[in-house]
Amino acid sequence: MKIFPLIILVFAFTQACNSQNTTKKELPIDLVACKADSILLQEKMVEFATDNHLPTGELVFKIGKSFLGSPYVSHTLETGKDEKLVVNLRELDCTTFDETCLALALTIKAGKTDFGSYAGQLEQVRYRNGIRNGYLSRLHYFSDWLYNNSEKGLVSPLDKSFQSSFNKNINFMSTHPASYPVLKSNPELVAQIAKQEKTISSREFYFLPKENLKVNEKQLQDGDFVGITTSIAGLDIAHVGLVIWVDGRVHLLHASSALEKVVISDQPLADYLAAKKSFTGIMIARPQ
Repeated sequence: MKIFPLIILVFAFTQACNSQNTTKKELPIDLVACKADSILLQEKMVEFATDNHLPTGELVFKIGKSFLGSPYVSHTLETGKDEKLVVNLRELDCTTFDETCLALALTIKAGKTDFGSYAGQLEQVRYRNGIRNGYLSRLHYFSDWLYNNSEKGLVSPLDKSFQSSFNKNINFMSTHPASYPVLKSNPELVAQIAKQEKTISSREFYFLPKENLKVNEKQLQDGDFVGITTSIAGLDIAHVGLVIWVDGRVHLLHASSALEKVVISDQPLADYLAAKKSFTGIMIARPQ
């Protein structure tokens, strides 16, 4: 689909939205989206307008289910070194699915309905300290995403008592720059990414090993964020999604590259992890 500048394509919201909640926030001039995103956002705001009283996690969960069947598309955020703000509700990868659900929930909880307010929440979620300042400001590693969004008060890690310490040297991006178009085109950024990775590696993280997941499922709730840890050298998280309870077991609600759409895993999450040797467990955070 061809992408058009959103600045000329934003729709006024319908009367279904409360007039006192439609104060519009100014849009970034370097925002990238298309007309269909404005339409889809309007639909979501109308659909969930009466759910703003729900706990954020429950709202994230309901929004996530509304994206079932949406196509999986990777690399939608790659706009170059300057890092434009990409708003794409039509095409999701596993990370942008989580970000979109959280940003929508935060916008609705704030009583807002306009595109500018949603874009502001998305920027807050996606970038270090909520400030977009080039490619390096994006939270590329999901453990860093969890940490920084916890610092911002948007998510909270779960109790350490049923988890194990996660110690790993994170350096995948700096050691595989050719896999990242911006790093490949701008090699001067690699040293700065390596510095960020060193900071990430120095932090204390906890995860739930996959062999302990089944007996600890009761600790998880619908809408919790899940990052699947991996044995791949230099990488923290291989895949992300949301917790969803199905028939008394925890499953994964996620944008699947294999199935090319947003789905609920056929298997319980514990079995899903056991089926892949490189998956080692999960990092978990709860929307606040």
